[in-house]
Amino acid sequence: MRIKIKVQIYCGDAIAMGPGKAALLDAIGREGSISAAARALGMSYRRAWLLVDTMNRCFAEPLIATRPGGGADVTADGVAVLGAYRAMIATIDGAAAAPGAITRRLRAAPVAPTD
Repeated sequence: MRIKIKVQIYCGDAIAMGPGKAALLDAIGREGSISAAARALGMSYRRAWLLVDTMNRCFAEPLIATRPGGGADVTADGVAVLGAYRAMIATIDGAAAAPGAITRRLRAAPVAPTD
């Protein structure tokens, strides 16, 4: 038995924060640049830049700040948003892990259909 919940926060039709963007924020904080973070995550620089651009446009203050001459930093707002997102995920994961009326009745795998 497994419960999988994917949390995405929307800004209009755009995903402002989700698992991929959270991973990118972590990687930028660790690597110090968008390109190095993209490489570490196995994504193209263009894809990483588009994700950063979406995050920065969706929040009141930018989550990522680029430096002249190269490099990028997660801003204080970025750290706060990422922390709040991680806390929300932990709460949801805790609720999903608790046995309940559904999970106690759930089969390990579907039963084959009968004719």
